Amino acid sequence: MSSNLLGKTVGRLLTGALLAFGLHAQPFDLVIANGRAMDPETKLDALRNIGIRNGRIAAISAKPLQGKQILDAKGLIVAPGFIDLHSHGQSDENYRYKARDGVTTALEMEVGVSPVKPWIAERQGKALIHFGASVGHIPTRMAAVGDNSDWLPRGPAATRAASQAEQEKTLALIRQGLREGGLGVGMGIAYTPYASRSEILDVFKLSAAAKVPVFVHMRSGGRKDPGVVDSLQEVIADAAATGSPVHVVHINSSSGRAWAEAIGMIRGARARGIDITTEAYPYVAGMTRLDSAIFDPGWQEKLDSKFEDLMWVDTGERLNEKSFAERRKQGGTVITFTMREQDVDQAVAAPDVMVASDGWITEGKGHPRASGTYARVLGVYVRERKVLTLMEALNKISYLPAKRLESFSPAMKRKGRIQVGADADIAVFDPATVIDRSTYQNPAQYSTGIKHVLVNGIPVVKDEKLAEGIFPGQPIVSAVTVP
Repeated sequence: MSSNLLGKTVGRLLTGALLAFGLHAQPFDLVIANGRAMDPETKLDALRNIGIRNGRIAAISAKPLQGKQILDAKGLIVAPGFIDLHSHGQSDENYRYKARDGVTTALEMEVGVSPVKPWIAERQGKALIHFGASVGHIPTRMAAVGDNSDWLPRGPAATRAASQAEQEKTLALIRQGLREGGLGVGMGIAYTPYASRSEILDVFKLSAAAKVPVFVHMRSGGRKDPGVVDSLQEVIADAAATGSPVHVVHINSSSGRAWAEAIGMIRGARARGIDITTEAYPYVAGMTRLDSAIFDPGWQEKLDSKFEDLMWVDTGERLNEKSFAERRKQGGTVITFTMREQDVDQAVAAPDVMVASDGWITEGKGHPRASGTYARVLGVYVRERKVLTLMEALNKISYLPAKRLESFSPAMKRKGRIQVGADADIAVFDPATVIDRSTYQNPAQYSTGIKHVLVNGIPVVKDEKLAEGIFPGQPIVSAVTVP
C-alpha cells in the first residue's frame, strides 16, 4: 500500500473512531432536524438531521444531533440553496426577493459588469446572499467606443461597428475583468448588432484561452431566418473552432416557437463534444429595455410579435404604434409576451436545461420572474403539472448551475449539494405549499412555502421572515490564468 493511500485509510479510521467515541458530539452551531434531505448529486433522499459548523455542513445523520440552535424541518424538504446564473437584480431589494425564493447565490452572467473589482467591493459585506458576475462584452465594448449609456447600449456600442483599436481595447478590458474574478464572459450580441462575427469569434478565442464559458444572448431569435438557427450556428461554430465552453441564456425566449429545433441543435452539438449548456425561465413573457437594439426596425418580424404584446412596466399598459414610439423615445422597460405556454413547459421540463430567472425589480417594478422563479418551478411544474420530479427540479436549480462554474470558480465545488463539507447554503421548504405569488401587474411579492434559508450557515430567512441587519453573502469569483 502506498504511503498516500495508507494515510487516507488511517485518516478515515481515526474519523470513524472519533465519531464512535462521541468526540464529535459537542453542539453544532445549528441543526436542521427531522427534515427530508435531498442531494441532487448523490441522490440522497431520506429523513436526516443536518449539523452545521463554521458555515459548512459538518454532519448528516439519521440520529438526533445537538445544536446551539435547532430548526425543526419535520415535513419539509432540506435542499441545496438555489443558484441563479442570470440575475440582473444585484441590489439589496433584489437579494431580499431572492432569499424569500430560496436563492442563496445570484449571479449576473449575461450582461456582466466592467470593471469587476469595484463592482465586487461595492457589495462586499452588504449582501444578504452570495453574488458575482461575468466580465461583460457589452460594458467593455461600451467603454471602448465611448458609449455612456446606462447598462444597455443606446449609443455607438449599439449603432456602429468597432474599429480594430476599439476591439483590441474591448479584449484588454475583458482580460482585466477575468483577472479581477469575473465569472466567465457575458455577451449580449442582440444588444450590439454591429459587432461583427470576427469580433465575436475573438472573444471566444479569449474565453477559450482562459478556459471559461461565454454566457451568450444570441444575435437573433425566433423562427425567421436569420433567427435562432442561424444564431445558434454562430455560437456553436465559435465554440467548436476555439474550444471555448458556451452557455446559451434563456433558450425559451430566444427560440420562441422554434424550441424543438433549438434544443435539438444544442443536444446535437453536445453529443459531438461541444461544451454547451442552456437555461430557461418558467414564464411566457420576457422583459428588456424598449430603447435597446432589440426593438430596432424589423423587431416585429424577428420577435414574431406585435405592439400589443408589449407591456410598459411602469403603468401596466399595453402598447400600440403611437405609444410604442413615445415610450421608445422616453426609454424604459417592457414585458414582452412572445412565447407559447407549451414551449415554455417543455423547456422547463427538459432535464438538461437549467433554470435561471433573467430578472430584476427596481422600486417594486419589474417582472415576476425576479421574485418567483424558483417557487414557481417547485409549486407549478413539480407539484401541480407534474412535469418534473422534485429531484429533477433540484438538479436544475442547484447542482447543475454549480457544476457549470466549478471548474474555474473553486467555491462552487461546495455549493449545490447537501453533503458533509459542502457550504451550508440551504433552502428548507414545504413541498405541499411552496408557490410564487408575484404577477406581471405586481411582481413585488414574496414567494410562500420556503420556510428557512441559510447562507453560510446563517439563517437569512426563518419561518418565512427575512432576517434584518445581517449580510453573510460573499463574492463568487473565478480563479483562472488569463493569457
